[in-house]
Amino acid sequence: MNVVHKQDLKIFIACAVLYAVIQGLICLEIIDPFWELNIVMICINIILAVSLNLINGYTGQFSIGHAGFMAVGAYMGAVVTMMWEYPFALGIVLATVAAGVLGALIGLPTLRLNGDYLCIATLGLGEIIRICILNIEYVGGASGLMGIPRETTFTNVFWIMIVIVFFIKNFKNSAYGRCCLAIRENEIAADTMGINTTKYKVMAFTLGAAFAGTAGCMFSHYFFIAHPASFTFMRSFDVLTMVVLGGLGSMTGSIVGAMLLTFLSAALSDFPEWRMIIYSITMIVLMLYRPQGLFGNEELSKEMFGRLLGKGK
Repeated sequence: MNVVHKQDLKIFIACAVLYAVIQGLICLEIIDPFWELNIVMICINIILAVSLNLINGYTGQFSIGHAGFMAVGAYMGAVVTMMWEYPFALGIVLATVAAGVLGALIGLPTLRLNGDYLCIATLGLGEIIRICILNIEYVGGASGLMGIPRETTFTNVFWIMIVIVFFIKNFKNSAYGRCCLAIRENEIAADTMGINTTKYKVMAFTLGAAFAGTAGCMFSHYFFIAHPASFTFMRSFDVLTMVVLGGLGSMTGSIVGAMLLTFLSAALSDFPEWRMIIYSITMIVLMLYRPQGLFGNEELSKEMFGRLLGKGK
Protein backbone atom coordinates (compact mmCIF):
# COMPACT_ATOMS: atom_id res chain seq x y z
CA MET A 1 0.00 0.00 0.00
CA ASN A 2 2.91 2.37 0.77
CA VAL A 3 4.26 1.80 -2.73
CA VAL A 4 0.84 2.59 -4.21
CA HIS A 5 0.54 5.79 -2.16
CA LYS A 6 4.04 6.88 -3.22
CA GLN A 7 3.15 6.29 -6.87
CA ASP A 8 -0.05 8.30 -6.46
CA LEU A 9 1.91 11.12 -4.82
CA LYS A 10 4.41 11.17 -7.69
CA ILE A 11 1.59 11.27 -10.24
CA PHE A 12 -0.14 14.08 -8.32
CA ILE A 13 3.09 16.12 -8.21
CA ALA A 14 3.58 15.56 -11.96
CA CYS A 15 -0.02 16.77 -12.55
CA ALA A 16 0.62 19.86 -10.43
CA VAL A 17 3.76 20.66 -12.46
CA LEU A 18 1.86 20.11 -15.73
CA TYR A 19 -0.92 22.43 -14.54
CA ALA A 20 1.58 25.12 -13.52
CA VAL A 21 3.33 24.97 -16.91
CA ILE A 22 0.11 25.15 -18.95
CA GLN A 23 -1.41 27.87 -16.76
CA GLY A 24 1.80 29.89 -17.04
CA LEU A 25 1.78 29.57 -20.84
CA ILE A 26 -1.86 30.67 -20.91
CA CYS A 27 -1.16 33.69 -18.69
CA LEU A 28 1.80 34.67 -20.88
CA GLU A 29 -0.49 34.30 -23.95
CA ILE A 30 1.92 31.82 -25.52
CA ILE A 31 -1.06 29.48 -25.75
CA ASP A 32 -3.68 31.40 -27.72
CA PRO A 33 -7.46 31.25 -27.03
CA PHE A 34 -8.03 28.60 -29.72
CA TRP A 35 -5.64 26.12 -28.14
CA GLU A 36 -6.79 27.06 -24.64
CA LEU A 37 -10.30 26.05 -25.74
CA ASN A 38 -8.97 22.75 -27.04
CA ILE A 39 -7.03 22.08 -23.84
CA VAL A 40 -10.27 22.55 -21.89
CA MET A 41 -12.00 20.20 -24.34
CA ILE A 42 -9.26 17.63 -23.79
CA CYS A 43 -9.98 17.72 -20.05
CA ILE A 44 -13.73 17.35 -20.63
CA ASN A 45 -13.19 14.51 -23.11
CA ILE A 46 -10.87 12.73 -20.68
CA ILE A 47 -13.65 12.80 -18.07
CA LEU A 48 -16.09 11.35 -20.63
CA ALA A 49 -13.63 8.70 -21.84
CA VAL A 50 -12.55 7.38 -18.43
CA SER A 51 -16.17 7.32 -17.22
CA LEU A 52 -17.29 5.34 -20.27
CA ASN A 53 -14.27 3.06 -19.87
CA LEU A 54 -15.54 2.24 -16.40
CA ILE A 55 -18.67 0.79 -18.04
CA ASN A 56 -17.34 -0.63 -21.30
CA GLY A 57 -13.75 -1.44 -20.38
CA TYR A 58 -13.77 -2.48 -16.72
CA THR A 59 -17.24 -4.01 -16.49
CA GLY A 60 -17.45 -5.36 -20.03
CA GLN A 61 -20.81 -3.81 -20.93
CA PHE A 62 -21.54 -2.07 -24.24
CA SER A 63 -23.09 1.32 -23.58
CA ILE A 64 -23.43 3.85 -26.37
CA GLY A 65 -25.75 6.43 -24.76
CA HIS A 66 -23.19 8.51 -22.86
CA ALA A 67 -24.25 11.75 -24.56
CA GLY A 68 -27.67 11.47 -22.91
CA PHE A 69 -26.17 11.64 -19.42
CA MET A 70 -23.87 14.44 -20.54
CA ALA A 71 -26.97 16.35 -21.65
CA VAL A 72 -28.65 15.83 -18.27
CA GLY A 73 -25.59 17.26 -16.51
CA ALA A 74 -25.32 20.19 -18.93
CA TYR A 75 -28.94 21.23 -18.51
CA MET A 76 -29.12 20.57 -14.77
CA GLY A 77 -26.00 22.63 -14.13
CA ALA A 78 -27.32 25.45 -16.34
CA VAL A 79 -30.68 25.51 -14.55
CA VAL A 80 -28.98 25.67 -11.14
CA THR A 81 -26.65 28.58 -12.00
CA MET A 82 -28.72 30.45 -14.59
CA MET A 83 -32.32 30.10 -13.38
CA TRP A 84 -31.99 29.32 -9.69
CA GLU A 85 -28.90 31.54 -9.32
CA TYR A 86 -26.99 29.16 -7.08
CA PRO A 87 -23.17 28.83 -7.10
CA PHE A 88 -21.42 26.89 -9.83
CA ALA A 89 -20.06 24.37 -7.29
CA LEU A 90 -23.61 23.40 -6.34
CA GLY A 91 -24.46 23.16 -10.03
CA ILE A 92 -21.65 20.63 -10.56
CA VAL A 93 -22.81 18.56 -7.59
CA LEU A 94 -26.47 18.53 -8.62
CA ALA A 95 -25.58 17.81 -12.27
CA THR A 96 -23.48 14.84 -11.17
CA VAL A 97 -26.19 13.53 -8.83
CA ALA A 98 -28.98 13.99 -11.40
CA ALA A 99 -27.09 12.11 -14.11
CA GLY A 100 -26.12 9.38 -11.62
CA VAL A 101 -29.69 8.88 -10.40
CA LEU A 102 -30.95 8.69 -13.97
CA GLY A 103 -28.16 6.22 -14.76
CA ALA A 104 -29.24 4.02 -11.85
CA LEU A 105 -32.91 4.14 -12.90
CA ILE A 106 -32.01 3.26 -16.49
CA GLY A 107 -29.41 0.70 -15.51
CA LEU A 108 -31.67 -1.44 -13.32
CA PRO A 109 -33.88 -2.68 -16.20
CA THR A 110 -31.40 -2.47 -19.11
CA LEU A 111 -28.30 -4.05 -17.57
CA ARG A 112 -30.02 -7.42 -17.45
CA LEU A 113 -29.34 -7.39 -21.20
CA ASN A 114 -25.99 -8.23 -22.79
CA GLY A 115 -24.01 -7.48 -25.93
CA ASP A 116 -25.84 -6.02 -28.91
CA TYR A 117 -29.14 -5.85 -27.02
CA LEU A 118 -27.63 -3.61 -24.35
CA CYS A 119 -26.00 -1.46 -27.04
CA ILE A 120 -29.35 -0.92 -28.78
CA ALA A 121 -31.11 -0.22 -25.47
CA THR A 122 -28.57 2.41 -24.33
CA LEU A 123 -28.56 4.02 -27.77
CA GLY A 124 -32.35 4.30 -27.66
CA LEU A 125 -32.35 5.65 -24.11
CA GLY A 126 -29.76 8.28 -25.01
CA GLU A 127 -31.97 9.49 -27.84
CA ILE A 128 -35.05 9.41 -25.57
CA ILE A 129 -33.29 11.75 -23.13
CA ARG A 130 -32.42 14.14 -25.97
CA ILE A 131 -35.95 14.10 -27.41
CA CYS A 132 -37.46 14.72 -23.97
CA ILE A 133 -35.21 17.76 -23.53
CA LEU A 134 -36.31 19.01 -26.97
CA ASN A 135 -39.90 19.12 -25.71
CA ILE A 136 -39.32 20.77 -22.32
CA GLU A 137 -39.96 24.49 -22.72
CA TYR A 138 -38.54 25.29 -19.28
CA VAL A 139 -35.05 24.51 -20.60
CA GLY A 140 -35.54 26.20 -23.97
CA GLY A 141 -36.90 23.27 -25.98
CA ALA A 142 -35.39 23.02 -29.46
CA SER A 143 -33.63 26.39 -29.04
CA GLY A 144 -31.65 25.24 -26.04
CA LEU A 145 -30.45 27.37 -23.14
CA MET A 146 -28.34 30.39 -24.06
CA GLY A 147 -26.56 32.94 -21.94
CA ILE A 148 -25.17 30.41 -19.44
CA PRO A 149 -22.47 32.07 -17.31
CA ARG A 150 -18.93 31.04 -18.21
CA GLU A 151 -17.85 29.48 -14.94
CA THR A 152 -15.64 26.73 -16.38
CA THR A 153 -11.95 27.58 -16.44
CA PHE A 154 -8.84 25.58 -17.19
CA THR A 155 -8.09 25.47 -13.47
CA ASN A 156 -11.36 23.97 -12.23
CA VAL A 157 -11.84 21.58 -15.17
CA PHE A 158 -8.26 20.31 -14.84
CA TRP A 159 -8.50 19.54 -11.12
CA ILE A 160 -11.99 18.06 -11.40
CA MET A 161 -10.60 15.80 -14.13
CA ILE A 162 -7.72 14.76 -11.83
CA VAL A 163 -10.11 13.97 -8.95
CA ILE A 164 -12.34 11.83 -11.21
CA VAL A 165 -9.38 9.96 -12.72
CA PHE A 166 -8.00 9.15 -9.27
CA PHE A 167 -11.47 8.12 -8.04
CA ILE A 168 -11.95 5.67 -10.92
CA LYS A 169 -8.40 4.37 -10.47
CA ASN A 170 -9.05 3.64 -6.78
CA PHE A 171 -12.47 2.17 -7.59
CA LYS A 172 -10.84 -0.24 -10.03
CA ASN A 173 -8.38 -1.38 -7.36
CA SER A 174 -11.07 -1.79 -4.69
CA ALA A 175 -13.18 -4.87 -3.95
CA TYR A 176 -16.00 -3.35 -6.01
CA GLY A 177 -13.69 -2.86 -8.96
CA ARG A 178 -12.44 -6.44 -8.71
CA CYS A 179 -16.02 -7.63 -8.93
CA CYS A 180 -16.56 -5.51 -12.05
CA LEU A 181 -13.41 -6.96 -13.63
CA ALA A 182 -14.61 -10.48 -12.79
CA ILE A 183 -17.91 -9.73 -14.53
CA ARG A 184 -16.01 -8.52 -17.59
CA GLU A 185 -13.90 -11.67 -17.79
CA ASN A 186 -16.74 -14.15 -17.31
CA GLU A 187 -20.14 -13.07 -16.05
CA ILE A 188 -21.43 -16.63 -15.57
CA ALA A 189 -18.38 -17.60 -13.51
CA ALA A 190 -18.68 -14.40 -11.44
CA ASP A 191 -22.33 -15.15 -10.74
CA THR A 192 -21.42 -18.71 -9.75
CA MET A 193 -18.84 -17.35 -7.27
CA GLY A 194 -21.58 -15.38 -5.51
CA ILE A 195 -21.04 -11.94 -7.08
CA ASN A 196 -24.28 -10.01 -7.54
CA THR A 197 -23.61 -9.19 -11.18
CA THR A 198 -26.61 -6.88 -11.63
CA LYS A 199 -25.64 -4.86 -8.56
CA TYR A 200 -22.08 -4.21 -9.72
CA LYS A 201 -23.07 -3.53 -13.32
CA VAL A 202 -25.60 -0.94 -12.11
CA MET A 203 -22.97 0.53 -9.78
CA ALA A 204 -20.47 0.98 -12.60
CA PHE A 205 -23.16 2.33 -14.91
CA THR A 206 -24.31 4.83 -12.28
CA LEU A 207 -20.80 6.13 -11.63
CA GLY A 208 -20.08 6.39 -15.35
CA ALA A 209 -23.33 8.29 -15.94
CA ALA A 210 -22.67 10.60 -12.98
CA PHE A 211 -19.24 11.62 -14.26
CA ALA A 212 -20.67 12.14 -17.75
CA GLY A 213 -23.06 14.61 -16.07
CA THR A 214 -20.07 16.37 -14.52
CA ALA A 215 -18.46 16.71 -17.96
CA GLY A 216 -21.75 18.02 -19.37
CA CYS A 217 -21.96 20.71 -16.69
CA MET A 218 -18.40 21.83 -17.40
CA PHE A 219 -19.15 21.83 -21.14
CA SER A 220 -22.26 24.03 -20.95
CA HIS A 221 -20.56 26.52 -18.60
CA TYR A 222 -17.65 26.95 -20.99
CA PHE A 223 -19.52 27.42 -24.27
CA PHE A 224 -22.37 29.56 -22.81
CA ILE A 225 -25.01 27.24 -24.29
CA ALA A 226 -26.71 23.89 -23.78
CA HIS A 227 -28.32 22.70 -27.01
CA PRO A 228 -29.81 19.29 -27.90
CA ALA A 229 -27.72 19.20 -31.08
CA SER A 230 -24.57 18.95 -28.95
CA PHE A 231 -25.67 15.64 -27.42
CA THR A 232 -26.62 13.45 -30.35
CA PHE A 233 -25.62 9.85 -31.07
CA MET A 234 -22.47 11.12 -32.78
CA ARG A 235 -21.26 12.59 -29.49
CA SER A 236 -21.60 9.18 -27.83
CA PHE A 237 -19.80 7.63 -30.78
CA ASP A 238 -16.90 10.09 -30.45
CA VAL A 239 -16.43 9.17 -26.79
CA LEU A 240 -16.62 5.47 -27.59
CA THR A 241 -13.98 5.95 -30.30
CA MET A 242 -11.64 7.56 -27.75
CA VAL A 243 -12.04 4.58 -25.44
CA VAL A 244 -11.53 2.00 -28.20
CA LEU A 245 -8.55 3.92 -29.59
CA GLY A 246 -6.79 3.90 -26.24
CA GLY A 247 -7.79 0.35 -25.37
CA LEU A 248 -10.79 -1.04 -23.51
CA GLY A 249 -9.85 -1.53 -19.88
CA SER A 250 -6.91 0.89 -19.89
CA MET A 251 -7.37 4.20 -18.07
CA THR A 252 -4.17 5.69 -19.45
CA GLY A 253 -5.32 4.45 -22.86
CA SER A 254 -8.59 6.37 -22.51
CA ILE A 255 -6.67 9.50 -21.50
CA VAL A 256 -4.29 9.22 -24.47
CA GLY A 257 -7.18 8.41 -26.84
CA ALA A 258 -9.11 11.51 -25.71
CA MET A 259 -6.01 13.68 -26.11
CA LEU A 260 -5.13 12.33 -29.56
CA LEU A 261 -8.60 12.62 -31.07
CA THR A 262 -9.24 16.08 -29.64
CA PHE A 263 -5.85 17.28 -30.88
CA LEU A 264 -6.38 15.68 -34.30
CA SER A 265 -9.78 17.36 -34.64
CA ALA A 266 -8.30 20.74 -33.68
CA ALA A 267 -5.26 20.39 -35.95
CA LEU A 268 -7.48 19.61 -38.94
CA SER A 269 -9.91 22.47 -38.26
CA ASP A 270 -8.44 24.44 -41.19
CA PHE A 271 -9.32 21.58 -43.55
CA PRO A 272 -13.01 20.90 -42.84
CA GLU A 273 -13.51 19.03 -46.12
CA TRP A 274 -10.67 16.61 -45.28
CA ARG A 275 -11.02 16.36 -41.52
CA MET A 276 -13.52 13.51 -41.32
CA ILE A 277 -11.81 11.61 -44.17
CA ILE A 278 -8.43 11.68 -42.39
CA TYR A 279 -10.13 10.93 -39.08
CA SER A 280 -11.89 7.89 -40.56
CA ILE A 281 -8.80 6.56 -42.35
CA THR A 282 -6.83 6.81 -39.10
CA MET A 283 -9.47 4.74 -37.30
CA ILE A 284 -9.57 2.12 -40.06
CA VAL A 285 -5.77 1.71 -40.06
CA LEU A 286 -5.72 1.42 -36.28
CA MET A 287 -8.44 -1.25 -36.23
CA LEU A 288 -6.62 -3.24 -38.93
CA TYR A 289 -3.20 -3.21 -37.29
CA ARG A 290 -4.00 -2.64 -33.61
CA PRO A 291 -7.60 -3.83 -32.97
CA GLN A 292 -7.05 -3.98 -29.17
CA GLY A 293 -6.25 -0.24 -29.12
CA LEU A 294 -3.00 1.53 -28.36
CA PHE A 295 -2.64 0.12 -24.85
CA GLY A 296 -4.93 -2.92 -24.94
CA ASN A 297 -6.07 -3.45 -21.36
CA GLU A 298 -2.73 -2.44 -19.83
CA GLU A 299 -1.71 0.79 -18.14
CA LEU A 300 1.24 2.96 -19.09
CA SER A 301 4.18 1.86 -16.95
CA LYS A 302 7.96 1.43 -16.85
CA GLU A 303 7.52 -2.23 -17.77
CA MET A 304 5.61 -1.27 -20.92
CA PHE A 305 8.39 1.11 -21.96
CA GLY A 306 10.91 -1.66 -21.28
CA ARG A 307 9.06 -4.09 -23.56
CA LEU A 308 8.82 -1.49 -26.31
CA LEU A 309 12.54 -0.72 -26.08
CA GLY A 310 13.30 -4.45 -26.06
CA LYS A 311 11.31 -4.93 -29.27
CA GLY A 312 13.08 -1.97 -30.81
CA LYS A 313 16.41 -3.65 -30.21
